Amino acid sequence: MSFPNDTQFHPTSFLLVGIPGLEDVHIWIGFPFLLVYIVALLGNTVVLFVIQTENSLHEPMYYFLAMLDSIDLGLSTATIPKMLGIFWCSLKTISFGGCLSQMFFIHFFTAMESIVLVAMAFDRYIAICKPLQYTMILTSRIIGVIAGIAILRSLYMVLPLVFLLLRLPFCGHHIIPHTYCEHMGIARLACASIKMNIMFGLGNISLLLLDVLLIVLSYIRILYAVFCLPSWDARLKALNTCGSHIGVILAFFTPAFFSFLTHRFGHNVPQYIHIILANLYVVIPPALNPVIYGVRTKQIRERVLKIFKKDSHLVKAKEAQS
Repeated sequence: MSFPNDTQFHPTSFLLVGIPGLEDVHIWIGFPFLLVYIVALLGNTVVLFVIQTENSLHEPMYYFLAMLDSIDLGLSTATIPKMLGIFWCSLKTISFGGCLSQMFFIHFFTAMESIVLVAMAFDRYIAICKPLQYTMILTSRIIGVIAGIAILRSLYMVLPLVFLLLRLPFCGHHIIPHTYCEHMGIARLACASIKMNIMFGLGNISLLLLDVLLIVLSYIRILYAVFCLPSWDARLKALNTCGSHIGVILAFFTPAFFSFLTHRFGHNVPQYIHIILANLYVVIPPALNPVIYGVRTKQIRERVLKIFKKDSHLVKAKEAQS
């Protein structure tokens, strides 16, 4: 395809405004985002370290958790550093290629997280409904296949978005009223029809809704199996194993659900509310997920406490020697 004027067809850069209407408090907004990023980095790194070093955690459930933590590290790193640059240093310019790259990784990690949550729901279904077959069904090979499917499906959902944007002319439009680059935010700047972008985006939303449906169906089967157990103690123990996963699902889908509702029906909602909800959607789950699993999972909690106790003993020993 030959472009009549490349600088008009594709701008050299975009300008990310941040949160329109709240420019005066950008510097203060940056502090909670920094805190969330630190929690996400430390929390996910610690959980990954514990899973890798603790042999008792080399089980399917924790392999899926390790995938989730890796995705969360990628998602938070793809978004928050650039946000902080906008809030604190007015680094609002991002190259055309950089914007497409950020969009790719944000949507890729989001799609990956959704399908990993489905896999974790399947894991809980097998553990509770078919416990005797758990190790035979969720073998290392099957887990590898699930990881491969997650990567391929995410690429299928996101890679075409890049090419759909590359075909659009922008006629010099380059201001994005957002803190990060996302597909429709870029597409709306185009001076040509974006019908294909909208249709493909709706197809992706349908796939994410399918993930939600599969999770719901898994938990319907789980609840049916749990309430068929003879004693309340057994029921509570079974439900407790699902508590962390349910918390992570809510942390991921609730901000997305409210963001979708405000975009679809909140026509009178101020633009900064839309942007704040969109930010919560990508920054809150990476910080909450390791906290939820760290607090609720006994093996992880005990291992982390053991590490901190060991470090405190080493510090006290060095102080005694000095």
